[in-house]
Amino acid sequence: MKFLGIDLGWKSQPSGLSCLQWKDDQLHILEIDRQEKIADILTWIDRCVQPEESAIIAVDAPTIIPNATGSRLPDKLTHKYFGKYHAGCYPANLNLPFAERTVKFGLELESRGFDHAPTIEPQKFGRYQIEVFPHPAIVHLFGLEKILKYKKGRLAERRLELLKLQNYITQTLPFLEPSLCFCKHQELTLLPSTGAALKAAEDKLDSLICAYVAAHWWYWGEERNLVLGDRTTGYIVIPQRK
Repeated sequence: MKFLGIDLGWKSQPSGLSCLQWKDDQLHILEIDRQEKIADILTWIDRCVQPEESAIIAVDAPTIIPNATGSRLPDKLTHKYFGKYHAGCYPANLNLPFAERTVKFGLELESRGFDHAPTIEPQKFGRYQIEVFPHPAIVHLFGLEKILKYKKGRLAERRLELLKLQNYITQTLPFLEPSLCFCKHQELTLLPSTGAALKAAEDKLDSLICAYVAAHWWYWGEERNLVLGDRTTGYIVIPQRK
């Protein structure tokens, strides 16, 4: 079983990409990448997951948008449940510039057999896609009182917050269930200090969180995950610790 995380660029900016594999009762990192064009992202997916293979693709973007204006139900629910952590998500509707890109991406995944999975039978093999949101996932996985603010601010401040995220990923995820092995990816300990390179590192770390959430959803299902919304309204899967 493979788990792909896509930190999708909502406009035309590059997207972070991660691929994990479940093997010997552990998650192993197969690849971490970054691509700009949707066609290149889809090529990367096709290379990582063969037509006969099972996988979950977790996308940080609104791939189901039923509403013409306003906010989706899952967007509103992130503010209700995670506003106190500063983890409410950006509203999505069909009149916003990114909507065509993100919805079309979800449809491209469906055409490859990755069906939306707002409900799932734990550890059942298949081809699925889900929408995820790294900020509340990070809060829950690492037991934080508020989000890590690595998206905005001065470069030095962003780097410090991103370093915290990197440390949480490498020092906590190996001890959760399912566990993530870092034995062959020592480059995760290196964090650049220039703006463009730091943004690239941010995208990759976000994609790694997305991929882990996919694995957590497959492993536990609704027992240890929260689902905001459904297939009709749009939905976001958020992990919960025991």
